[in-house]
Amino acid sequence: MSKRIYVGNLPFSASDDEVRALFGEYGTVDEVNLITDRDTGRPRGFGFVEMSSGADEAIQALHQSDMGGRSLNVNEARPRQERPRGGGYGGGGGRQHGW
Repeated sequence: MSKRIYVGNLPFSASDDEVRALFGEYGTVDEVNLITDRDTGRPRGFGFVEMSSGADEAIQALHQSDMGGRSLNVNEARPRQERPRGGGYGGGGGRQHGW
């Protein structure tokens, strides 16, 4: 069974191939998904790695390690939490009228 790993504080210049090679030293990398901004397409500095073997070893070895001058945050990914649909403003909005 594969394990999904969260990788944070990546250098913005990091490529899928670089991350795959880094994690590949510890086991079999099935997938690398670096997150980009949907509007600009620029890297957001984090991503996910899915490994079918060696995930625990990679987490232990790479957490707080240096990549491109940045200290990586590496841990097992948590399931994505559902966010409320809509405009993201929490309802209401607008000015309060004293009528």
